[in-house]
Amino acid sequence: MLERLFHLRENRTSVGVEIQAGVTTFLTMAYIIVVNPSVLSSAGVPFSGALFATCVAAAVGSLVMGLLANFPFALAPGMGLNAYFAYAVVQGMGVPWQVALGAVFLSGVAFVILTLSRIRALVVDAIPRSLKTGTAAGIGLFIAFIGLRNAGVVAANPTTLVTLGDLRQPGTLLSLLGLVVTAALLARGNRGAILLGILGVTAAAMALGLAPPPRGIVSVPDARSAVLALDVAGALRLGVLEVIFVFLFVDLFDTVGSTVGLAEQAGFVTPDGRIPRINRALMADSIATITGALLGTSTVVTYIESAAGISEGGRTGLVAVVVAGLFLLATFLAPLVGAIPAIATAPALVVVGALMMRAVRNVAWQDMTEAVPAFLTLVGMPLTFSVANGLALGFIAYPLVKLLAGRGREVSRLTYALAAIFLLRYIYLGVAG
Repeated sequence: MLERLFHLRENRTSVGVEIQAGVTTFLTMAYIIVVNPSVLSSAGVPFSGALFATCVAAAVGSLVMGLLANFPFALAPGMGLNAYFAYAVVQGMGVPWQVALGAVFLSGVAFVILTLSRIRALVVDAIPRSLKTGTAAGIGLFIAFIGLRNAGVVAANPTTLVTLGDLRQPGTLLSLLGLVVTAALLARGNRGAILLGILGVTAAAMALGLAPPPRGIVSVPDARSAVLALDVAGALRLGVLEVIFVFLFVDLFDTVGSTVGLAEQAGFVTPDGRIPRINRALMADSIATITGALLGTSTVVTYIESAAGISEGGRTGLVAVVVAGLFLLATFLAPLVGAIPAIATAPALVVVGALMMRAVRNVAWQDMTEAVPAFLTLVGMPLTFSVANGLALGFIAYPLVKLLAGRGREVSRLTYALAAIFLLRYIYLGVAG
């Protein structure tokens, strides 16, 4: 049955590898189970209800991704969009959180329409191959930067923006040790290196008193406090078109960027630059966003942490199905899952970032009309802390450089149109979202 559903032999993988990859992906993104409810609760969403919505929406999105698209990509409520929901829309604009959920729901409906009409698939196909490659490498730098920050290796600085952290901190030293051990295990060909690294650092951190042990094992969230609390009619009455547009725009290009980068890493991109079953993958996050809004959480997106499972050898939707099962289990085991410290997942993110940098070899660096847009995409993601912004920089630069170089005919009309949309977005909304 699993072979029929996921074509394991065709993808040169096995049930054991897929399960291991699913566990690895889940552990690298499990922080969202606690972080997302914390962010949303600041906007008035009941914490327990938001926790339930986070887990179930992630499970639904990942399950649909696995069964419908057969991709090893996991989904969950997106960081950044949840902050925009809580701090910009609810606190900043004074919109009730129920109405804000209504706006999320409407953006999800718009996603479904765009997906069924294949507009989102056309957007993916319109991305030049050099930008697809730059996206994969950029996501690698992005998640490596997040890992180094979580480990305490890099820290904020008001003068230089970032600087070297305090390497004398026990947690930082333990995380660096985990990074070295994980890299060594990978060099020895250990397929479970990333998962072993996460579990090993977690155990060591708790033993050394650097992370608190779980405060419990089982908890039952209050699901009813946020389910069907959304106010769609209120969103339509208030006319929060700008809010709906931001949810729509950022999720569209964030998901497109993540999906393209992950597909490039997994080897799914065909020689002509296309991604098979892309419309099914995009439908998964559309369904998940609508489900999340009905349950009580902000927009659901494809997670770049899926790269950890791909690095472990995951190649089919069975990975996403395993993640879905673990999120459902985590609904009742939140204290246990939430005990995994950031310093334990940091080495995994850095190692995966290094593995994803292999994509840069496919950029035509000798051609400046390809190299510069790809480079802007690559560096834009970690420096703006956004997959969507990095992709936007590359998309705007690509047709402009081609046009000024006298090679404008190499660019499709849709690519020109998308570059114009990106420009209008920044002119109208600045850096909102």
